[in-house]
Amino acid sequence: MSERRAYINALAGVVPEHDVHRLFIDWAEGQVADERMRKLFLRMADRSGIEHRWSVLPSTPEGGSQISVGGFYHGAPPPTSRRMQVYAEEAPKLALGAIARLREQIELAGITHLVVASCTGFVAPGVDQVVARRLGLAPSVERLLVGFMGCYAAVAALRSARHIVRSEPGARVLVVCVELCSLHLQDTGEIEKLLAMLQFGDGAGAALVTSDATGFELEAPFATTLPDSDRLIRWDITDKGFEMHLSGEVPQRIAQGLADPEFAAAALGGRDVEAIDGWAVHAGGRSILDAVETAYHLPQGALWASRETLHDYGNMSSATLMFALGKMLKGPRIGQGIALAFGPGLAAEGFGFRSAA
Repeated sequence: MSERRAYINALAGVVPEHDVHRLFIDWAEGQVADERMRKLFLRMADRSGIEHRWSVLPSTPEGGSQISVGGFYHGAPPPTSRRMQVYAEEAPKLALGAIARLREQIELAGITHLVVASCTGFVAPGVDQVVARRLGLAPSVERLLVGFMGCYAAVAALRSARHIVRSEPGARVLVVCVELCSLHLQDTGEIEKLLAMLQFGDGAGAALVTSDATGFELEAPFATTLPDSDRLIRWDITDKGFEMHLSGEVPQRIAQGLADPEFAAAALGGRDVEAIDGWAVHAGGRSILDAVETAYHLPQGALWASRETLHDYGNMSSATLMFALGKMLKGPRIGQGIALAFGPGLAAEGFGFRSAA
């Protein structure tokens, strides 16, 4: 069992067609009454490292934004029930889009297991069942739905695939992360909440994990948690959607945690920083990437895949890490890589990986 290995053979990602980043900034600027705070918001938006974020919510027939007359968010905030109706319709579509992109790279016949991660909606039958049915997968395909773990759910999904393949070497595991963060816009003038919403967009990533020795070998996973940090990142389910609480303290607390040698070592699964030549860090925000880069004294450009993902798509919750790994899979060979993500808890979870021999 200890010698059995699992590999990410291929990765693909997809986003919706509606770019909402600048539209959001224009709207949010008008939400802030105090001029000084408004200027601060705009400075922070300019420094975010994000250029585009995408949404499943369409423009109005006149080409206006979701907040314009006729848009999803115009007038009274839509209730959670309406947001979940859109999730039930759009999440499977986006997931299937990512799978279609994956199929362009690799044969997907013979899938034995399906692992789906998502934290931005609820529907039953679940997204896993909807996707399995629309793909025409056999009823015998084993499914796992990873729900509400947030940004590090990709780690949970991929490590579950690794465990499956190591226990069943013939398994072919399809892994999908799909998030519709734009369904949870909140009507607020609080700058911390606006800056939190500024980070998030919609996206889906898909991967095939098997025992075939191609792509990235998945190595041992790891997990740790910062003490007294459980209130820093959380979702509250309200009558008006899921309200994200992302404290402005998060980057500082991560930096402080990584300054502790014991936590820093645990957040890499005990690996030697000097030996790591590939960093796939969840792009939770520019300041979080800066904190990791500073804590581990990484050379400029070490987090290139994460920063490119953040720039082009924002934070897509669990799907984000899949995009960064996908970029790296197309890049130079990795002798020792680390995938690392932070999320509710405040937890740090990840795994090692390396290019197949």
